[in-house]
Amino acid sequence: MPTAIPTLREGAISLRPIRLRDAKALERELLDNRSWLRQWEATSPHGPGVFDMRTSIRNLLANARSGLGLPLVIEYQGQVAGQLNVSSIVHGSLSSATIGYWVAERFAGRSVMPTAVALATDYCFYQLGLHRMEICIRPENAPSLRVVQKLGFRYEGLRRRYIHINGDWRDHFCFGLVVEELPQGVLRRWLDGEAPMDAAEVSASDLTAVARPLRVADR
Repeated sequence: MPTAIPTLREGAISLRPIRLRDAKALERELLDNRSWLRQWEATSPHGPGVFDMRTSIRNLLANARSGLGLPLVIEYQGQVAGQLNVSSIVHGSLSSATIGYWVAERFAGRSVMPTAVALATDYCFYQLGLHRMEICIRPENAPSLRVVQKLGFRYEGLRRRYIHINGDWRDHFCFGLVVEELPQGVLRRWLDGEAPMDAAEVSASDLTAVARPLRVADR
């Protein structure tokens, strides 16, 4: 059964459960940051749909009630700064989840995303009892790649044409952590300067692979 998630805080940055009344503020941030975020937005391979933030939040909350996700709002000094969603939560023998996120451009460079990801990962490990957390990132998304580098997420491989983003199927690099790797927690390890900076290093072969389109014969 899902449990109520508390507000998670570190300094000026906090994560709290999303609410329906957040729709207007989140929609405003998404529109104001359209040029900053559009290239990373998930889209439908069946064509453009009508975007409705209230419907999106309702779906996220329904998913949370089923115990399959944690939809969270990121705040910086009390201002809405973005979203972080823990999805595909599975217990039992797999015991894992994935993390996705976005942050408004004006909050970039303030350690908002590494802090938010660390808070969420620690909560999933030490409160929900999950074993593995995963983040998948487009090779071109340098700001997100810096997040996993800072936190010491381990590079695990290339997923070709993995998620439909900004109108096409896009390659993604996959990064993961398991709870045994960091008994002190993701946040504490990063703040103490103990996160391995080379763990997220992408292999030369995968860097070469994403530089060339996937041929039809390879699909």
